[in-house]
Amino acid sequence: MTETTTKAKPQPEENMQFQAEVAKLLDLVVHSLYSNTEIFLRELISNSSDACDKLRYAAIGEPKLLDDGGATYEIHLNIDRAAKTLTISDNGIGMNRDELISNLGTIAKSGTGEFLKSLSGDKSKDVSLIGQFGVGFYSSFMVADKVDVYSRKAGETIGHRWSSDGKGAFTVAEHDNVARGAKIVLHMKDSADEFMDAFRLRRIVKTYSDHIAVPVILDPILGEKKDGDEEPKAETLNSASALWTRPKSEITAEQYKEFYHHVGHAFDDPWHTLHFKAEGAIEYTSLLFIPSTKPFDLFNPERKSAVKLYVNRVFISDQLEGLMPRYLCFVRGVVDSADLPLNVSREMLQDNPLLRKIQGGLVKRLLKDLAARAEKADDYNKFWDVFGPVMKEGLYEDFEHRDELLNLARFRSSLHEGWVSLKDYVARMKDGQEAIYTITGDDAAMLKNSPQLEGFVAKGIEVLLLTDPIDEFWASSVGVYDKKPIKTVAGSGDDLGKIKGGDADEKKDEPGAASEQAIKDLIESLKKSLGAAVADVRTTDKLKGSPVCLVADTGGMSLHMARMLKQHGDSQGLSVRKVLEINAKHALIKRLMVLSGSGFDDAAALLLDQARIVEGEPVSDPVGFAKRLSAMMEKALG
Repeated sequence: MTETTTKAKPQPEENMQFQAEVAKLLDLVVHSLYSNTEIFLRELISNSSDACDKLRYAAIGEPKLLDDGGATYEIHLNIDRAAKTLTISDNGIGMNRDELISNLGTIAKSGTGEFLKSLSGDKSKDVSLIGQFGVGFYSSFMVADKVDVYSRKAGETIGHRWSSDGKGAFTVAEHDNVARGAKIVLHMKDSADEFMDAFRLRRIVKTYSDHIAVPVILDPILGEKKDGDEEPKAETLNSASALWTRPKSEITAEQYKEFYHHVGHAFDDPWHTLHFKAEGAIEYTSLLFIPSTKPFDLFNPERKSAVKLYVNRVFISDQLEGLMPRYLCFVRGVVDSADLPLNVSREMLQDNPLLRKIQGGLVKRLLKDLAARAEKADDYNKFWDVFGPVMKEGLYEDFEHRDELLNLARFRSSLHEGWVSLKDYVARMKDGQEAIYTITGDDAAMLKNSPQLEGFVAKGIEVLLLTDPIDEFWASSVGVYDKKPIKTVAGSGDDLGKIKGGDADEKKDEPGAASEQAIKDLIESLKKSLGAAVADVRTTDKLKGSPVCLVADTGGMSLHMARMLKQHGDSQGLSVRKVLEINAKHALIKRLMVLSGSGFDDAAALLLDQARIVEGEPVSDPVGFAKRLSAMMEKALG
C-alpha cells in the first residue's frame, strides 16, 4: 500500500498597492534625494548584514533555525550580463509573506507622516533623514527598472517572491526552491550599466562596506573565462571583521564615517566619534557616534536607544532600554561585551545590573567628551542647536550626572546673543544679585519684550530665556546652580531693590508718586471690580514701561505651564490662580486712581485684557473687550 501526500495548493499571486508614505518616499529617493547612485549597494549589503545578525541571535535559543543553510553567514553578489541583473543574496533570518509586505510595502515607524509633511525643498537636509526609516532598500529603484525579492524565513518551509517596478504597486506570491534568507534581483536600467562591472563593485564594497562583519563575496561572472584561462573564483571583497574590534590606529576617518552610515542608517557625517575599550570589573568595547543632524523622531515619546548591543560579537538588540538614557537616544553605534549573558531574553537583559554599569560608563565618557568639545564654542553650539532640548531632559531625569549636564547646558539670554552657559551667567552677576533669573515661554524674541523683564533690563540684570517644554520641569527640580537659586522673574520683583545698577538709587517718594494709602485703595478697588478673574492684585518693582502684567500665584504653576497643559487637554491648566501686578508709578495707573464707577470698571477690565494678550492668553470676552476699547478710543479722540 502506497502512502500518498498532498501538497497544499499555493496561494495565488496578489497585487497590492504601496502605502501612501512608501510611494512618496520612493519618489523622493529615486528622483530627488540620492545624488550618488552607488550607495544602493551599501544599503542592500547593510540590510543583509542585519539579517545575518538577527539570525545569529535567534539561533541561540533555537539552534534548529540553522539546520537549513548552516551557521556560516555570507553575502553574495552575482552579475549576470546576459540577463542584465545584479543579485545580492544572504543566508540570514529571511522574511515570510507578511514580513515581505510589512517591511517592503509599509512604514510602521511613528512620526513618519509628520516627517513627510514637513519635507521642504532642502534636499540635503532630507537625505540625511531618509535612511532612518529603514527604507534604504528603496534605493534599488535608482538603478533598477524592476526588483524581485525571493525570501524564506529561517525555520519555515515556504518561500515567497516579492516583485515591483517601484511605480506604486507590488506583487507577492509563493515560490518554490527558495533558500533560507533573501535574494534581491535587480533588473538593471541601461543607465546603470556601470554596476555590472566587477571592478566597480569591488571599489564600492571596499569604500562603503569593508567594516561589515559578514563576508561579501563576488561570485564568478558567467562568460568571463577565456580559452586557456583558469576558472574564475569567488572573491571576498571586504575585510569581514567587526570594525569596533580593530585598534583605533588601524581605522581611518573614512572607515569610521562609513560604519556610522551603516549602523545609524544615516547619510550625514557624524559630529562626534567615541571609540574606547573599558577594562576592569566589567569589560566592553564601544564605538559611538553623535549625528550632525536631528533624527526625525527625536522627540517621539516612544523613542528608544539606537545603540546596538553585541555579546562576543553576536548581535542582541538595537532597541534595548537600559543601554542608553532617553536624553542620549540620538547616539548611534555599538557596544560589545563578553561579560553579559548570551542566552537570556532581551527583557531580562534590560534589568541586568551589568548593563546598568555599562550604561554608567558610556554616559560618563560621552559627557566627558562633550565637555572637552564645549571648549570650542562655535563647534559645540552646533551640537546644542540640534540636541539641546533633549539633552535638558537629563537635568530632570538623571540626578547622578546633573552637575555635568548643568555645565554642558546652554541658554538664550536677555542681554547676550547666541548661547550662554550657567558658568558665564554667574560670572556676570551684578553686585547684590543672589539668584539666577529665568523666564519661560514659547519664543525667545517675544520673551525679550515681556513686561516682566523691564525692571531687570533697567538694572542690566541678565535673564535666561527658556523656550523648551522641559524647561518648566528641570528648573524647579534642579533649583540651584553653584549655590545660586534658580528663580523665575514672575515672582522676583522684590529682589530688584537689593541689586545695584541702573535705577538702584531711584526713590519711592519721588515727586508725583502716589501715597501708600492711595495705592492700597486702588488695589482694593481693582480686586472688587475684577472679582474672580484674578486671585490677587499687587504692586511690583519689575515693571517700568508697562502699567500691568499677569503672573501665576506664588507657589503655583507658571502661566506658560498652564497653557501647555490646556493645549494637551489637561484640566490643571484651567485652574491656575492668576495675579495682576501693577506699576504704581505708571501714568495710566495714577490716572486710574481718580476714576470711579463704570469708567473705572471698564478701565480695569481693559488693563486685565491687555495683560492677558501680552502673556499670550486670549481675552475672556472678545466682544466686551472690543466695545470697551472702542468707547475708550472714542472718548480719547472726542
